[in-house]
Amino acid sequence: MQEKNAPVPNADRRAAMRARLIAAARALFVDKGYAETSTPEIVRAAEVTRGALYHHFADKADLFRAVVEAEAEALVSRIDAEAVDAGAGGMEAGSAAFFRAMAEPGRARLLLIDGPAVLGPDEMSRIDAGGGRASLRAGLDLVVSGVGEAEMQALTEVVSAAFDRAALAIAQGAEPAPFEQAMARLVAGLGER
Repeated sequence: MQEKNAPVPNADRRAAMRARLIAAARALFVDKGYAETSTPEIVRAAEVTRGALYHHFADKADLFRAVVEAEAEALVSRIDAEAVDAGAGGMEAGSAAFFRAMAEPGRARLLLIDGPAVLGPDEMSRIDAGGGRASLRAGLDLVVSGVGEAEMQALTEVVSAAFDRAALAIAQGAEPAPFEQAMARLVAGLGER
């Protein structure tokens, strides 16, 4: 057991500072958008020095990338946890979990609007390839058979785009149920061929 006033190890302090900056930046990016958020505002919101910001991140874009990566990781963690709990119904559960996870305020803006605009489509594709798209591919592997690797890769990208478009429509105020039902129908039909 650590003493009450024992020093915090450097790695723990660095991780805490980084998390503090990411949390403050996320709130501002969601509220104001990337372009309208300044680094002085982030520093004030995180209650740190400008030097601390630049010690952990090269610039605002680097901090934004960390925010987007954290959002993508949180999305995948939720989808994977719910899909694993569902067992054989993992693809349907994963679909429902995706919509619940994307309902997190600001997540659609970060991952589907500002992320591609700031980081570019190639960087967003890289982030998604190791996260949400990998989870989707794992689910598709369970329900789709008899297709080659190239077709499976294309199917994964097309279905991923459909999920993103549905989530974006919902985030912009569309009624969720029709989109969720449409994706459930699409997912259910994937195994038929």
